[in-house]
Amino acid sequence: MPLCENEGFLVVNKPAGVSMATSSRAGNSGSDAVERLMEAAEPGRSPAGLWLVHRLDLGTSGAVVLAKSDEAHRALSLAFQERRVDKTYRALVWGQPVPAHGAYDDPLGRDLKDGRKMSVRADGKPSLTRYATQKRFKGIADLQLSPETGRTHQIRVHLAAHGHPIVGDDLYAGATRWHGVRDPERRRVLSQIRRPLLHAATLRVPELGLDVAAPLPEDFEAALATLARS
Repeated sequence: MPLCENEGFLVVNKPAGVSMATSSRAGNSGSDAVERLMEAAEPGRSPAGLWLVHRLDLGTSGAVVLAKSDEAHRALSLAFQERRVDKTYRALVWGQPVPAHGAYDDPLGRDLKDGRKMSVRADGKPSLTRYATQKRFKGIADLQLSPETGRTHQIRVHLAAHGHPIVGDDLYAGATRWHGVRDPERRRVLSQIRRPLLHAATLRVPELGLDVAAPLPEDFEAALATLARS
Protein backbone atom coordinates (compact mmCIF):
# COMPACT_ATOMS: atom_id res chain seq x y z
CA MET A 1 0.00 0.00 0.00
CA PRO A 2 1.23 3.53 -0.75
CA LEU A 3 2.00 5.80 2.18
CA CYS A 4 -0.30 8.47 0.78
CA GLU A 5 -2.17 9.16 -2.46
CA ASN A 6 -4.53 11.75 -3.91
CA GLU A 7 -5.34 13.10 -7.36
CA GLY A 8 -2.01 14.96 -7.54
CA PHE A 9 0.62 12.72 -6.04
CA LEU A 10 1.58 9.27 -4.81
CA VAL A 11 4.00 8.63 -1.94
CA VAL A 12 5.71 5.24 -1.65
CA ASN A 13 8.16 3.70 0.81
CA LYS A 14 11.34 3.07 -1.19
CA PRO A 15 13.29 -0.05 -0.20
CA ALA A 16 17.05 0.23 0.11
CA GLY A 17 18.93 -1.00 -2.96
CA VAL A 18 16.62 0.52 -5.58
CA SER A 19 18.46 2.87 -7.92
CA MET A 20 16.76 6.17 -8.72
CA ALA A 21 19.73 7.41 -10.72
CA THR A 22 19.06 9.03 -14.07
CA SER A 23 21.33 9.84 -16.98
CA SER A 24 21.32 10.15 -20.76
CA ARG A 25 22.16 6.47 -21.14
CA ALA A 26 19.51 4.16 -22.56
CA GLY A 27 17.46 2.51 -19.84
CA ASN A 28 18.28 5.16 -17.24
CA SER A 29 15.74 7.91 -17.86
CA GLY A 30 13.38 9.38 -15.30
CA SER A 31 10.62 7.02 -16.43
CA ASP A 32 13.01 4.07 -16.01
CA ALA A 33 13.74 5.18 -12.44
CA VAL A 34 10.01 5.41 -11.72
CA GLU A 35 9.51 1.92 -13.15
CA ARG A 36 12.27 0.46 -10.94
CA LEU A 37 10.85 2.18 -7.89
CA MET A 38 7.30 0.98 -8.51
CA GLU A 39 8.41 -2.59 -9.17
CA ALA A 40 10.06 -2.63 -5.74
CA ALA A 41 7.69 -0.49 -3.68
CA GLU A 42 4.28 -1.16 -5.27
CA PRO A 43 4.59 -4.41 -7.27
CA GLY A 44 1.78 -4.96 -9.72
CA ARG A 45 0.96 -1.28 -10.10
CA SER A 46 1.67 0.38 -13.43
CA PRO A 47 4.21 3.23 -13.39
CA ALA A 48 2.38 4.93 -16.28
CA GLY A 49 1.45 8.54 -15.61
CA LEU A 50 3.86 9.00 -12.70
CA TRP A 51 6.57 11.67 -12.68
CA LEU A 52 9.82 11.69 -10.74
CA VAL A 53 10.09 14.73 -8.44
CA HIS A 54 13.11 13.96 -6.23
CA ARG A 55 15.47 11.07 -5.55
CA LEU A 56 17.04 9.10 -2.72
CA ASP A 57 20.46 7.46 -2.82
CA LEU A 58 20.70 3.79 -3.77
CA GLY A 59 21.14 2.61 -0.18
CA THR A 60 18.66 5.01 1.41
CA SER A 61 15.14 3.84 2.22
CA GLY A 62 11.99 5.83 2.90
CA ALA A 63 9.40 8.25 1.58
CA VAL A 64 9.46 9.23 -2.09
CA VAL A 65 6.76 11.38 -3.71
CA LEU A 66 5.75 10.96 -7.36
CA ALA A 67 3.58 13.42 -9.27
CA LYS A 68 0.47 12.23 -11.13
CA SER A 69 0.01 15.26 -13.38
CA ASP A 70 1.97 18.08 -15.02
CA GLU A 71 0.45 20.57 -12.61
CA ALA A 72 1.35 18.52 -9.54
CA HIS A 73 4.85 17.95 -10.89
CA ARG A 74 5.41 21.69 -11.28
CA ALA A 75 4.05 22.44 -7.81
CA LEU A 76 6.08 19.74 -6.08
CA SER A 77 9.27 20.53 -8.00
CA LEU A 78 8.94 24.21 -7.09
CA ALA A 79 8.40 23.32 -3.42
CA PHE A 80 11.64 21.32 -3.41
CA GLN A 81 13.54 24.04 -5.26
CA GLU A 82 12.32 26.73 -2.84
CA ARG A 83 13.07 24.55 0.21
CA ARG A 84 9.45 24.48 1.33
CA VAL A 85 9.59 20.72 1.90
CA ASP A 86 10.11 19.64 5.51
CA LYS A 87 12.11 16.39 5.54
CA THR A 88 13.41 14.33 8.41
CA TYR A 89 15.68 11.31 8.26
CA ARG A 90 16.72 8.67 10.76
CA ALA A 91 20.25 7.32 10.88
CA LEU A 92 22.37 5.09 13.08
CA VAL A 93 25.85 6.58 13.32
CA TRP A 94 29.13 5.61 14.90
CA GLY A 95 30.01 7.58 18.02
CA GLN A 96 28.09 10.18 19.99
CA PRO A 97 27.70 13.68 18.49
CA VAL A 98 28.56 16.46 20.91
CA PRO A 99 26.46 18.42 21.59
CA ALA A 100 23.54 16.00 21.36
CA HIS A 101 21.58 18.52 19.25
CA GLY A 102 23.09 20.87 16.72
CA ALA A 103 23.82 21.60 13.08
CA TYR A 104 26.57 21.05 10.53
CA ASP A 105 27.07 23.81 7.96
CA ASP A 106 30.25 22.77 6.16
CA PRO A 107 30.25 23.73 2.45
CA LEU A 108 30.23 20.68 0.18
CA GLY A 109 31.62 19.93 -3.28
CA ARG A 110 32.79 17.05 -5.43
CA ASP A 111 35.74 15.17 -3.93
CA LEU A 112 38.85 15.98 -5.98
CA LYS A 113 40.38 12.52 -5.47
CA ASP A 114 37.31 10.33 -5.85
CA GLY A 115 34.56 11.43 -8.23
CA ARG A 116 32.02 9.12 -6.61
CA LYS A 117 32.16 11.12 -3.41
CA MET A 118 31.43 14.56 -2.06
CA SER A 119 33.59 16.27 0.54
CA VAL A 120 33.89 19.36 2.70
CA ARG A 121 35.49 22.09 0.59
CA ALA A 122 36.09 25.75 1.27
CA ASP A 123 34.85 26.52 -2.24
CA GLY A 124 31.87 24.18 -1.94
CA LYS A 125 28.18 25.03 -1.95
CA PRO A 126 26.51 26.21 1.28
CA SER A 127 24.96 23.25 3.09
CA LEU A 128 23.08 22.85 6.36
CA THR A 129 22.04 19.70 8.22
CA ARG A 130 20.38 19.87 11.62
CA TYR A 131 20.58 16.83 13.90
CA ALA A 132 19.04 15.66 17.16
CA THR A 133 20.11 12.61 19.14
CA GLN A 134 17.13 10.32 19.76
CA LYS A 135 18.92 7.63 21.74
CA ARG A 136 22.47 6.77 22.74
CA PHE A 137 23.79 3.22 22.60
CA LYS A 138 27.30 1.99 23.36
CA GLY A 139 29.41 3.45 20.56
CA ILE A 140 26.39 4.27 18.35
CA ALA A 141 23.73 6.98 18.27
CA ASP A 142 20.25 7.07 16.77
CA LEU A 143 19.82 10.47 15.13
CA GLN A 144 17.00 12.46 13.58
CA LEU A 145 18.30 14.69 10.80
CA SER A 146 16.78 17.61 8.94
CA PRO A 147 18.65 18.73 5.81
CA GLU A 148 17.81 22.32 4.96
CA THR A 149 19.71 22.14 1.68
CA GLY A 150 19.73 19.28 -0.79
CA ARG A 151 23.34 18.62 -1.77
CA THR A 152 24.40 15.22 -3.08
CA HIS A 153 25.18 12.83 -0.18
CA GLN A 154 24.77 15.81 2.17
CA ILE A 155 23.79 13.96 5.35
CA ARG A 156 26.36 11.22 4.80
CA VAL A 157 29.22 13.67 4.19
CA HIS A 158 28.39 15.99 7.07
CA LEU A 159 28.21 13.12 9.54
CA ALA A 160 31.41 11.48 8.29
CA ALA A 161 33.27 14.81 8.30
CA HIS A 162 32.49 15.19 12.01
CA GLY A 163 33.59 11.69 12.91
CA HIS A 164 30.18 10.01 12.88
CA PRO A 165 29.80 8.06 9.63
CA ILE A 166 26.54 6.19 9.13
CA VAL A 167 26.57 2.53 10.10
CA GLY A 168 27.02 0.46 6.92
CA ASP A 169 28.19 3.35 4.72
CA ASP A 170 31.10 1.87 2.75
CA LEU A 171 31.69 5.05 0.73
CA TYR A 172 32.18 7.27 3.78
CA ALA A 173 34.07 4.94 6.15
CA GLY A 174 31.12 3.59 8.14
CA ALA A 175 31.04 -0.01 6.91
CA THR A 176 33.95 -1.61 8.78
CA ARG A 177 33.81 -0.11 12.26
CA TRP A 178 31.96 -3.19 13.48
CA HIS A 179 35.40 -4.83 13.65
CA GLY A 180 35.89 -2.98 16.94
CA VAL A 181 32.63 -4.24 18.48
CA ARG A 182 33.24 -6.89 21.14
CA ASP A 183 29.70 -8.02 21.98
CA PRO A 184 29.09 -11.12 19.78
CA GLU A 185 25.42 -10.42 18.98
CA ARG A 186 25.99 -6.76 18.18
CA ARG A 187 29.00 -7.70 16.11
CA ARG A 188 27.00 -10.28 14.16
CA VAL A 189 24.12 -7.93 13.36
CA LEU A 190 26.28 -4.91 12.50
CA SER A 191 28.61 -6.98 10.30
CA GLN A 192 25.65 -8.03 8.14
CA ILE A 193 24.52 -4.51 7.29
CA ARG A 194 25.18 -3.89 3.61
CA ARG A 195 23.93 -0.34 3.17
CA PRO A 196 23.98 2.99 5.02
CA LEU A 197 21.31 2.87 7.74
CA LEU A 198 19.73 6.10 6.54
CA HIS A 199 15.95 6.35 6.21
CA ALA A 200 13.75 9.17 4.85
CA ALA A 201 11.27 9.12 7.72
CA THR A 202 8.90 12.03 7.08
CA LEU A 203 7.96 14.32 4.22
CA ARG A 204 5.75 17.40 4.60
CA VAL A 205 4.51 20.09 2.22
CA PRO A 206 1.59 21.56 4.19
CA GLU A 207 0.25 23.82 1.44
CA LEU A 208 -0.05 20.81 -0.88
CA GLY A 209 -1.64 18.56 1.72
CA LEU A 210 1.41 16.29 1.90
CA ASP A 211 2.26 14.93 5.35
CA VAL A 212 3.56 11.35 5.52
CA ALA A 213 5.71 9.12 7.68
CA ALA A 214 7.52 6.03 6.37
CA PRO A 215 7.98 3.11 8.80
CA LEU A 216 11.53 1.90 9.39
CA PRO A 217 12.65 -1.10 7.31
CA GLU A 218 13.46 -4.47 8.86
CA ASP A 219 17.25 -4.09 8.87
CA PHE A 220 17.04 -0.77 10.73
CA GLU A 221 14.55 -2.18 13.24
CA ALA A 222 16.72 -5.27 13.77
CA ALA A 223 19.77 -3.14 14.48
CA LEU A 224 17.84 -1.00 16.97
CA ALA A 225 16.51 -4.08 18.75
CA THR A 226 19.97 -5.60 19.07
CA LEU A 227 21.49 -2.37 20.31
CA ALA A 228 18.74 -1.98 22.91
CA ARG A 229 19.40 -5.47 24.31
CA SER A 230 23.16 -5.12 24.61
